[in-house]
Amino acid sequence: MRDVFIIGAGMTRFAKHLDRTEKELTAAAIGLALKDAGLAVSDIESAVFSNSMWGYFSEQHCIKGQVALRPLGIGGIPIINVENACAGGSTALHAAWLQVAAGQCECALAVGVEKLYSEDKLKMFRAFNAGVDVSAIEEHLSAWRRVLAKLPAPVPAEGDEPEGAGKARSAFMDIYAGWCRWHMQTHGTTQRQLAMIASKNHFHGSLNPYAQFQNRMSVEEILAGRPVTYPLTVPMCAPVGDGAAAAIVCSPAYLKKLSGVRPVRIRASVLGSGTDRGIEAERDDIGTRLSRQAYRIAGVGPEDIDTAEVHDATAFGELHQSEALGFCPLGEGGAFAESGATRLGGKIPLNPSGGLESRGHPVGASGLGQVFELVTQLRHEAGPRQVEGCRLALAENGGGNLAFEEAAMCVHILERVT
Repeated sequence: MRDVFIIGAGMTRFAKHLDRTEKELTAAAIGLALKDAGLAVSDIESAVFSNSMWGYFSEQHCIKGQVALRPLGIGGIPIINVENACAGGSTALHAAWLQVAAGQCECALAVGVEKLYSEDKLKMFRAFNAGVDVSAIEEHLSAWRRVLAKLPAPVPAEGDEPEGAGKARSAFMDIYAGWCRWHMQTHGTTQRQLAMIASKNHFHGSLNPYAQFQNRMSVEEILAGRPVTYPLTVPMCAPVGDGAAAAIVCSPAYLKKLSGVRPVRIRASVLGSGTDRGIEAERDDIGTRLSRQAYRIAGVGPEDIDTAEVHDATAFGELHQSEALGFCPLGEGGAFAESGATRLGGKIPLNPSGGLESRGHPVGASGLGQVFELVTQLRHEAGPRQVEGCRLALAENGGGNLAFEEAAMCVHILERVT
């Protein structure tokens, strides 16, 4: 397998884009990536397109990539459509990487787009149900309820909105909340530690012009936020929004033909799926399994990573991944965040973009949004949110949920090229 380099990256701001179509958002992200790489549309030899909900909202169930890319003059080449729930964007990058690494092409495009925000709130929240086994969604949620029923501490009565999952919130908030309650009982994690993670991410997001939320929030403001489902408040959860992101990858031979590019090397690209492990089998977690595989491929360890973008659909997502990826011991994610280690200037800044909580989470684009941030960091072009001396970075992007972990996940390790 050949080395593969990211030579162009671009993204729109993640926000509520009611006035822009999927085609328009796709065009904007690809245009920025092409400009960044100094390439033309005709230079792209293969494309991978990520999207989850275009069909749900607008009935474009098939040939999404062909429909979005043809108006840009991208046709005749292989176009692969991928859908992997929230891990779709990083799956697109993995597929583009694989084509170049295997010698199938010299230059490939990965792009993800999503429009999720809708004035029909019921339809919008129900869209997220597609990330679980819809034929057994009640059975799935009941499995979580059985776990929670065994916990000794009661849930505060004011902790849940009465309308419930799929109506006033995504069903994934209930999954994250259940996971978090188990962690709190097992390891002593506190709601305040979750608020510290969210406050940190809102601070990072305030430094990011691409972020959906650019407002700073104190720990007290986070805790005082509207309850979603205990222990989560609204500012601890990723917002619903729209956006697109893209990356262009190439081979070493192709790179030699270019001038003025700032390449980033892909040291490892790993895609995997979840298992039926029990909730207590933390050492078998998908994030642990895939990150160890990525570390082996890259020849590095978690101690070598300078910064990481991790999948924080809620603040607990970041806490969990800080443990699963090996940045701190199991059970110590809350204390690790509380120490300041994950903040800019800390031991390993996590989600310098603001993460999904602040940068936003347009499902099919989120993984490539992470990559855009890390490419910017590794080029040392992140301005006030720059991680000093950044040389190695990791992106972890999970999607969907089956049993007690993500259904799909990608882990990428990226390296600065000097």
